[in-house]
Amino acid sequence: MSDLWAALCLVAVLEGLILFAAPGAWKRAAEQLQQMPDEHVRRIGGVVLAIGLVSLWLVKGG
Repeated sequence: MSDLWAALCLVAVLEGLILFAAPGAWKRAAEQLQQMPDEHVRRIGGVVLAIGLVSLWLVKGG
């Protein structure tokens, strides 16, 4: 369970780093996402999710 909390904390660190380092780029990306159809955003989310799961599996010694 502590690994899950550590992972969630790292997500928060990375999200905060992006917002801190490039707020303008983040806002432009958010505007572009709002203009995309929901299905397209859902596909992008699925691809990112799959990449994350495969990466986690590889890092944990798959």
